[in-house]
Amino acid sequence: MSIADNQVVQFHYTLRSGEELIETSAGKDPVAYLHGHGNIIPGLEKAMVGKAAGEEFEVTVTPAEGYGERKENHTQQMPVKHLQGAKRWKPGMVATVQTDKGVRQVTIVKMGLKHATVDINHPLSGKDLTFNIQVIDVREATNDEIAHGHAHGVGGHHH
Repeated sequence: MSIADNQVVQFHYTLRSGEELIETSAGKDPVAYLHGHGNIIPGLEKAMVGKAAGEEFEVTVTPAEGYGERKENHTQQMPVKHLQGAKRWKPGMVATVQTDKGVRQVTIVKMGLKHATVDINHPLSGKDLTFNIQVIDVREATNDEIAHGHAHGVGGHHH
């Protein structure tokens, strides 16, 4: 079965920017997503179309089809209590924050006692991203998955 809209895809990946290893799913459960619902970055989703279980490939995604271009001085002040992911924060660390549009990653620029200045660009914005992909499984999505807009089960969303 080839990857198309309304199918659940499970895959392993290794992500690099240049020579820098950013992350990998090796040794973990595969990632699962619902194709055609914007669950992964656009450039990677486009590259998945037509692939089948067992295929391996490499794709480089530009910032325009990844996390966007970096915007200079795209900073904001926020209360330290909203930063999630560590107990002590230092400049350069990446935190998660809950927003009205869901969870976002921000990078600490400057720390104060009660407020932090954070860069609100995604940490991978402005970077060409190279993915090595191994497609593990492709199946038809259930009606619930389509209604919810995401994959359920291993590597997907758990309700």
